[in-house]
Amino acid sequence: MYRRTKSRRLLSLSRILRWIVRLVFWLWGLSALMVLLLRFVPPPTTSFMIQTAFRNGLYAYRWQPYEQIAPNMAIAAIAAEDQRFPMHSGFDIDAINAALRDAENGASLRGASTITQQVAKNLFLWPGGSFVRKAIEAWLTFLIELMWSKQRILEMYLNIAQFSDRTFGVEAASQYFFQVSAQSLSAEESALLAAVLPGPELYSLDDPSWEVLDRQSWILTQMNQLGGEAYLQRLYDGF
Repeated sequence: MYRRTKSRRLLSLSRILRWIVRLVFWLWGLSALMVLLLRFVPPPTTSFMIQTAFRNGLYAYRWQPYEQIAPNMAIAAIAAEDQRFPMHSGFDIDAINAALRDAENGASLRGASTITQQVAKNLFLWPGGSFVRKAIEAWLTFLIELMWSKQRILEMYLNIAQFSDRTFGVEAASQYFFQVSAQSLSAEESALLAAVLPGPELYSLDDPSWEVLDRQSWILTQMNQLGGEAYLQRLYDGF
């Protein structure tokens, strides 16, 4: 009787494990399919937008093709958030190691997320730093770098990045804060928009604080040091 009961338990456990394995492979396949699809089509919404809708109601979002976004904005985003963007494959190991060293030395833990990681998070995930979320983010980051060009990653980032509690994407932000299209953004306006990334809950463009203005000035300096539009051309050419 005991052996029969034990055998049934093992059989049930085996079935559960098989279903778990199947579920994992199904989720992997589904995520790969979604990432592949978004290589070609704009997302109608994102995970962060849906969460914003539940909290705050309506939000502003308007997709703008990369060719209709001012180069100033593209270089400002890279200068502000991920200056090694053209050179890494989704994970900036040097930035991660630097952040860990700072933490070991007692400094506050700084972010080391790349533009690609932020795209994965904003598209599919939720805020927070749990191990599960980070693991899923890593998988999605790998898929995005595998399937998309750097230009597509940057285009997606500029279109889904959050600039205020209800404003997503550079076109909606440009219209709201400057009453111009993203195609017409100046270097100063681009740097000011980039100054609130990736934490619009901490910084506001409605009445920019000295911290935001100081960060804008720093971003403008970095844009010039990177080489401006010439830097973007090297990005498209694969450096």
